[in-house]
Amino acid sequence: MHLVPLPALADNYIWLLHDGADALVVDPGDADVVRGAVREGGLTLRGIFLTHHHQDHVGGVAGLLADRPVPVYAPDDERIDSTTCVVGDGDIIETRLPLAKFSVIGVAGHTRSHVAYFGEGALFCGDTLFSLGCGRMFEGGPGQMLAALDRLRRLPPTTQVCAGHEYTAANGSFADTVDPDNAALRERRREVDQL
Repeated sequence: MHLVPLPALADNYIWLLHDGADALVVDPGDADVVRGAVREGGLTLRGIFLTHHHQDHVGGVAGLLADRPVPVYAPDDERIDSTTCVVGDGDIIETRLPLAKFSVIGVAGHTRSHVAYFGEGALFCGDTLFSLGCGRMFEGGPGQMLAALDRLRRLPPTTQVCAGHEYTAANGSFADTVDPDNAALRERRREVDQL
């Protein structure tokens, strides 16, 4: 399975998984970005996975569905009106095209209904976990966010974390203000600056 990050909007990542022919997309905030990648790869979109209701994660769904009706997997949240398959903590999703299997993990904190998807060696965590940081708590509290992060920490160490935004440099700057003597953090910030 191929995993492709598609930069979109100001700092979002839309995640495209494909087997060379069929594709799934996670948090398509911009339909045109997905359309371009699907067309360029000669792929057929087969499903959409949503982690939460924020517009920068769901904004492209209507446009993609207008092109091709596909299943839309999303948490139980009335603010997501395109859902065809409601998912929640502990659910298993198996797709046939492409052949893939995902576990749904409830990760309330950023929003009350936020979910993550774990499968194919990757974690699609939306706005729960980022490089050098975690998501803002809009509808949840610190206890919920900590519980969500603790659950994600128990995943295999080889898991590829696929976050919904590129916040590494900003998170590194903040981390440096609270942990200025951390040599590992300084080294990571240098690596990020070079990238």
